Amino acid sequence: MNWIISIFINALLLIVIAGYFDSFHLEGVGAALFASVILSILNIFLKPILIFLTLPITVLSLGLFLFVINAITLMITSSIMGDSFQIDGFGTAILASIVLSFFHLLIQKAIIEPLQRNH
Repeated sequence: MNWIISIFINALLLIVIAGYFDSFHLEGVGAALFASVILSILNIFLKPILIFLTLPITVLSLGLFLFVINAITLMITSSIMGDSFQIDGFGTAILASIVLSFFHLLIQKAIIEPLQRNH
């Protein structure tokens, strides 16, 4: 159930990011949901491998390199999706990964965790 909620939150955040950045394009809600599913699958399988391979630089950068890893997974998602999801540059992908991470953390702390404490 948490995975499905995360998919919808990521899709909503991708739509919001696409609305604010001209170099970040999504064709619609369906593309956002599909991109969110692909991104979640990449985060499950590929992201741990990337984190392990880049562990020294991640430690030296005090974890800031994780934004680069998130940007890489966004770019891979964009290349898998083709024309329905496009990111025009790596700088945009890094900025989008920072915004995505920030709002995902905010939603987690402000909405999801209080709801889970009440149940």
